[in-house]
Amino acid sequence: MADIKIAGIMRAGVFSPNHIGNDAAILNLTAEQLRKRGCEVRIYNEEQLSGGAVNEDIIINMCRHHRSFPVLQQREDEGALVINSGYGVENCTRERLTRILIGSNIPTPESIMVNTNETVIERMKQLGMTKSWVKRGDFHTMHKEDVTFVRHPEEAQEVLQEYFLRGIKRAVVSRHVEGELLKFYGVYGTPWFYCFYHHGSRDKQAMDTDKPSFDHEEFKAVCNRAAEALDIKIYGGDAIILPDGSYSIIDFNDWPSFAPCRVEASGVIARMILSEIKKHNASKTAKR
Repeated sequence: MADIKIAGIMRAGVFSPNHIGNDAAILNLTAEQLRKRGCEVRIYNEEQLSGGAVNEDIIINMCRHHRSFPVLQQREDEGALVINSGYGVENCTRERLTRILIGSNIPTPESIMVNTNETVIERMKQLGMTKSWVKRGDFHTMHKEDVTFVRHPEEAQEVLQEYFLRGIKRAVVSRHVEGELLKFYGVYGTPWFYCFYHHGSRDKQAMDTDKPSFDHEEFKAVCNRAAEALDIKIYGGDAIILPDGSYSIIDFNDWPSFAPCRVEASGVIARMILSEIKKHNASKTAKR
């Protein structure tokens, strides 16, 4: 496989709040797994991608800068294999993500998409939305203030005003869901899936006994369905598990850090990438 040349694009630091080292680690581990299997992998940053320095026809990436999206999408349209897809990564920006999850019937909190300069107090009161989360809608999270918990509509309005003053034009207001926070990681097209209760056991086979039980296989299937709808293969996120075992996905991320399961995940990701390369090459041959 020495003739397989792969570009790995590191995530810009501004889009790795408190996770720069973790994000770099999972990409580097995946690159090492691919090198062990005979591939040549060169690591770039997002600035180099935008500057035209990446010439490889196989691109694995953790990109989240808006300047990277059109570059990845153009390369994809020209026939390159891009994982995660540039279209999929853009789909994970907050407003697109929320619309796609809702439109795909994925369990997710009731949400409204708004301009940051509009009044939302009455609309939220009509919907009975008190405790809520206000999230910037245009990009991925860059600062902790980009996702803010509010206790009532008036406080939500204040946060929207702050967003407007920061130059953020769109926001998502989501109803707060009471329950237990579950972290999850998956690789679409593989049986591998890892989840654990936050602040609890990280052993997916030994969830805390005081936490609500839920159907793991059903939840995994829902997460894979969300990944398919968003057009991403390497994913993770957060969900709230309710006392009755139902759940609501509150966040879905393209290529997270896989911090608690990084070594295991890197091997799975590498094998998936090699499988996608094989399918991609077969498709190119069939078109000739």
